[in-house]
Amino acid sequence: MSETSAPTDASPVAREPQPGDRATGLGSWPGTEPGEAARTIVGELPGLPYVPELPARGVGADMVGRTAGLLVDLAVEVWPSGYRVARRPGGDHRRAVELLARDVDALDEALGEAGATPPAVKCQVAGPWTLAAGVELRSGHRVLTDRGALAEFAASLGEGLRTHVGELTRRTQAPVVVQIDEPTLPAVLAGSLRTPSGYGTVGAVPGAEARTLLAGAVTAARQAGAAEVVVHCCHPTPPLALIGATGPDAVAVDVGALGGARDAQRSGAGPVDAVPKDVLDALGELWEGGTELWLGIVPSTDPSAGAELGDLARPALDLADRLGFDRARLADRAVVTPTCGLAGASPAWARRATSTTVELARAFADPPDSW
Repeated sequence: MSETSAPTDASPVAREPQPGDRATGLGSWPGTEPGEAARTIVGELPGLPYVPELPARGVGADMVGRTAGLLVDLAVEVWPSGYRVARRPGGDHRRAVELLARDVDALDEALGEAGATPPAVKCQVAGPWTLAAGVELRSGHRVLTDRGALAEFAASLGEGLRTHVGELTRRTQAPVVVQIDEPTLPAVLAGSLRTPSGYGTVGAVPGAEARTLLAGAVTAARQAGAAEVVVHCCHPTPPLALIGATGPDAVAVDVGALGGARDAQRSGAGPVDAVPKDVLDALGELWEGGTELWLGIVPSTDPSAGAELGDLARPALDLADRLGFDRARLADRAVVTPTCGLAGASPAWARRATSTTVELARAFADPPDSW
């Protein structure tokens, strides 16, 4: 660029979309330094960076604690058994709010240093069922056992999202993708969560009720200003039909874990061959219906052996083949992610796993001849 054509405005410029933009992480990151995490995330994921989650910092930094920090007119405190509803905001609640604020500051600063506005940014929140299962009432029972409290928590989360998404949009000048994490949803549906005594279990929640509350969260995220809403469940048996019925733009899964596929692979089955037919059918219906699939195919912890790009791509390629879709669909209707959050990885592997998701997204857009 010549001197006469150089821009005079120092504000960030919009970045042109690239094939590698269809890649991101699922939220958590190793370590305790948000600035370092955000700079790495922005550097490796210029297309879809996200607010880092650093659970190693302890109380208030984990998925449930930081989401509780978003709640409006509700507060939590820490008991030996976990998070519990508090009468008024105290130190535990303020810590969660402050840690999330630092994480947003870190992302904002990292984007400023990069000098470009990404096509989108992402934030993550615990879904209403995972949140209500992870917080106790003052009686010691889980919030999800009290339908009135459950509705109150869902409404409060929607209000909190409105503020959070609005702030991210204003500060980053980019569309915001909201990822709703529901790892506990299968246990809620199965009735396998323990009661306070530890001897019993909380009754199973009917599917229709679970669907209605989660659909409300998806709607609340959109009303908060989200450009896209993703529901993430990395459980081996995610309730895909139920999740799809809530109307998200995308569903995120751990491909290797589906239906116990990872265990079956140890017996010699291929990654997708080990996925039960009903799970495959549910994935196919989602994809055919226009819902994007976020495919967790990059190990979220340090692998014991080398991670070759072709080997990592194989489950996604096989999935497209088994479902009867052209592989080109991986380039425009899928997003590549690690299998789960990266909190358990070494810093070196977290960076490598993140950059590998981008390499895979590029490869799906322009496949090597060997594929």
